Amino acid sequence: MSRLLTRKEFLKSMGACLSALLCPVQCYGFWPGKEAGGKNVKGHIFKNDAPSEPWKWSIEAFHYESNGKDVRCRICPNSCYLSPGDRSVCRSRVNIGGKLYSLAYGNPCSVNIDPIEKKPLNHFYPGTSVFSIAATGCNFRCLNCQNWEISQRRPEDVHHGELFPEDVVKEAKNRSTPSIAYTYSEAITYYEYTYDTARIAREWALKNVLVSNGYINEDPLRELAEYLDGANINLKSFDNKIYQALNGGSLEPVLNTFKILHDEGVWFEMTTLVVPTYVDDPEMIKRMCGWILKELGPDYPLHFLRFFPQYKLTRLPPTPVSTLEQFRNLAMKEGIHYVYLGNVPGHDGCNTFCHNCGKVLIERKGYLLRQVNLEEGRCKFCRSRIPGRWHHK
Repeated sequence: MSRLLTRKEFLKSMGACLSALLCPVQCYGFWPGKEAGGKNVKGHIFKNDAPSEPWKWSIEAFHYESNGKDVRCRICPNSCYLSPGDRSVCRSRVNIGGKLYSLAYGNPCSVNIDPIEKKPLNHFYPGTSVFSIAATGCNFRCLNCQNWEISQRRPEDVHHGELFPEDVVKEAKNRSTPSIAYTYSEAITYYEYTYDTARIAREWALKNVLVSNGYINEDPLRELAEYLDGANINLKSFDNKIYQALNGGSLEPVLNTFKILHDEGVWFEMTTLVVPTYVDDPEMIKRMCGWILKELGPDYPLHFLRFFPQYKLTRLPPTPVSTLEQFRNLAMKEGIHYVYLGNVPGHDGCNTFCHNCGKVLIERKGYLLRQVNLEEGRCKFCRSRIPGRWHHK
């Protein structure tokens, strides 16, 4: 039997209805700019979390300072200051007895053979395979991390194999992969492993590829760049507040990484994951493209990737394909010659078009190449030179 509601009951029921209607909007973060105004998610030092002594997969770290007791890591801008027994933000570096050790050396937690296009690199020996390795750790705390099971863990907490630098190179040669990629987690945090492997790989005429967030100091980067042939660097956004709220880092060191790689002659491509409410402002993308053109020129490819909900951002929706298309058109209109879409299989934005005549140079279906219209690094149709690395020596 129905009854009339009191005024108090009516207002209470209407409030509940209104909350239910608004919940999808609030839960999925559709308020423009709401997320970017969040707190800094930068990681912290883990006090008294180091092992009592170095283990088998340890090496004394490169690029650090010590007063005999405390140490300061100089690999990345986090500049972790560690007292004896402390562990770094990236979880891979510890102070044992007044020395800084890397615990991620020769103990990869992931080893695979990938197509080079997966890194993604579209102008770096397309169609070839790459021997890919990763150890644990990351100096960021990205809310959207794709590999958080290894990037946000300690080396001793994951299943790993044993593959020291010489063994990595031998495996790559045995499997006829022309390149080695340091990838998946954050190669900067296992810098010593990356550096030593890259140095030996160069001696064996293998190419080295760095896949990274680019959050590294100048001296270690220039030393590593001597042995790098290619890189894909994440440009997470073009706003320092977003870097702090989404990634736990800052923008300027990453921009400096691009300048250094450009100066050192390392081929690189840039990747921006378009995260809704964080990295979907056209004006920010326009500023980003302006900086790229001014500081680096129009020839380094820029990849806009589609975001899918995961890790700590499951409340957000996938990036609309229309947003990616808008950003691609914007970047090309601004003057960047090669702009790609990622995580949108079958889209024209996955193909390579000549910046001069506009014809298809490389048609892709997923990671497979359906046609290649390049001859010695030139467009088959108009003979324009296409920026990239196309032939192994």
